[in-house]
This record gives sequence, C-alpha cells and structure tokens, in this order.
Amino acid sequence: MSAEFEAVFARLHGILQKHVGRLSVAEDSPRRYSLECGLHPVNKKPMPAAWGEIGKGYVSFHHMGVYACAALREGFSPQLQARMQGKSCFNFKVRDETLFSELEKMTAGGFDALREAGYLP
Repeated sequence: MSAEFEAVFARLHGILQKHVGRLSVAEDSPRRYSLECGLHPVNKKPMPAAWGEIGKGYVSFHHMGVYACAALREGFSPQLQARMQGKSCFNFKVRDETLFSELEKMTAGGFDALREAGYLP
C-alpha cells in the first residue's frame, strides 16, 4: 500500500467520519471505513450508506445517496464525473483537495437524499 493511497484514504475517511452519529460505523480498518444507515426495506438488514476502501490500483469512495438520487450527479464538475466508476463510486490515485471539497458537499447532500427516501432517521 503506497503512502499516497494512505493519504487519500485518510482524507476520505475524514469526510465520512463527520457523519457518525447520524450513521453507524460498520467497519473501521486500515483499508476500509464504512457507514451504515437504516434497515433495507426488503431484507430488513442494515444498509451500507457510504464507504472508502483502498484497492490495488486506486482508493474508492462509494456513496449510496448518489445511486438513490440521480439529481445529485447533475451538479458534479466534469473533473469529479471523470472519477466516477458506475453510479455511486469515485476512484482516486492521488490527493486532489478541490475534488475532495466537492465530494464533501456531495456527501452531505447524499445523506440528505437518503433521509428523504426514508433510509435515515
């Protein structure tokens, strides 16, 4: 694991950590930090809400609020959209404070979207 990946992960961890209390920590390890929200409407198990994870080639940041609310994606900068993999994942290889600041705002908006959808209290 590279020092740069560790630094990226630490920054993404900090973005998510601000929302603990409203969400519960499901995993907090050196390679993965994840938060859970309310129960899934079908299987009645806690749902993953957002997580960061160090992979082989990049550090990923997943946020289910982006998946649940397509309108959030409309406000992304082209640079942040270029980091998207799928509907709710962003990949980073290096620190980019401009994108992390944008991701921080999106994270709060994504949790608001999950609350409006009934997944968060």
